[in-house]
Amino acid sequence: MVALSRTALPGERLRQIDTYLDAAWTDLAKFDERLRDVPVEVRFDRGVAHLHGRVADQREHRLVRQLVGRLDGVLAVWSRVAVDGREPVVLDLGCGAAKQWPGNLGFDLRGAAGVDAVADLSGSLPVRDDSVDVIFTVHILEHLIDFLPLVDECHRVLRPGGTLHVMSPWWGHVNAVADPTHVRLLDVQTIKGICTRPPGAPRWYPLHAGCDGASIFADLTPLADGDPAPAPSHLARFFD
Repeated sequence: MVALSRTALPGERLRQIDTYLDAAWTDLAKFDERLRDVPVEVRFDRGVAHLHGRVADQREHRLVRQLVGRLDGVLAVWSRVAVDGREPVVLDLGCGAAKQWPGNLGFDLRGAAGVDAVADLSGSLPVRDDSVDVIFTVHILEHLIDFLPLVDECHRVLRPGGTLHVMSPWWGHVNAVADPTHVRLLDVQTIKGICTRPPGAPRWYPLHAGCDGASIFADLTPLADGDPAPAPSHLARFFD
């Protein structure tokens, strides 16, 4: 029998990690001069950092996101921050009746209380190019036989600097196979494969990637033609 390298973190440990992260961020925000006048609230929930507030420009937004993401124990950084007075446009794909945040635009294959538009997520999204700031794909990729077309559609509709949030069961946990509608198994290395596809495919830069032993997380931002590829040292932070 091959021993798996990860085990799911129990709820109590995740709560303790959140307590640690909250204290670490409080100290950082108190003593880092760059954060003194940046009104962003950071809340941690089971290792996921939730950002809310308003910033003057994308530079401030990137700074907060980057500093939060550097804290040990952060699995993902989910940001709903208004930039230069504009609230972000957020898509919640496969949301069903439970959106990640109230106010998200919910897309799903079937109508439900949280669904704003019925759409086949294995095909084209009924959304304009470069019109969305944040996309959630929470527990959806594992249901698609081929999820790369959806990932490519997310690349198309995201604005420069936008973020795709991925959350899926980790292949080594029972949740990955307990649901008979799951047709794909994912690992953090799957995210590396998305970010290192051959020339001609839409390109992504990993802002964050991690696993808590039950689920994998990834925050990806689209790269434009001509943008440099992620440095090997950056990829080594997240991937084998």
